[in-house]
Amino acid sequence: MAEIDINGEVIESTQYIVVKIDDEQYGIDIQYVDNIVRMQRITRVPKAQPYFEGVINLRGEVIPVMSMRKKFGLADDVETNKTRIIIVKTEAQALVGIRVDEVREVVTLYDNVIEKRSYDKNKEEANDYLLGVGKNGEELISLLNINAVIAEDI
Repeated sequence: MAEIDINGEVIESTQYIVVKIDDEQYGIDIQYVDNIVRMQRITRVPKAQPYFEGVINLRGEVIPVMSMRKKFGLADDVETNKTRIIIVKTEAQALVGIRVDEVREVVTLYDNVIEKRSYDKNKEEANDYLLGVGKNGEELISLLNINAVIAEDI
């Protein structure tokens, strides 16, 4: 989507699903979201990465599920009635489920309210999980680079 500001410039916008992980809000570009499902039984897989919880069977399709809390090095997951699995489809991979504490809302953020993150040329950019920070009213939303979050081998 795009909007024209008072100077006649076109400002691009993106829709994000805002999720809560621990006490922080994160935005996931809606173009990558395939589905949002309630927590369900996860079948463990031996010798997997610590953040890889296992797999679920969603309408006959086996989908790997990862814990965002564990991926980010936070406290262990606590399952509540708000816990969800977001099924995302990245450019490079098939469907992957990411476990979040809560799905809050869908917001539209225009480019002029997003602080893009600056890159350190000495670091590998592919490992950076954040694209920037968006301002939604008084709230700040860390915008996830979902491709980088999921890119590592599961």
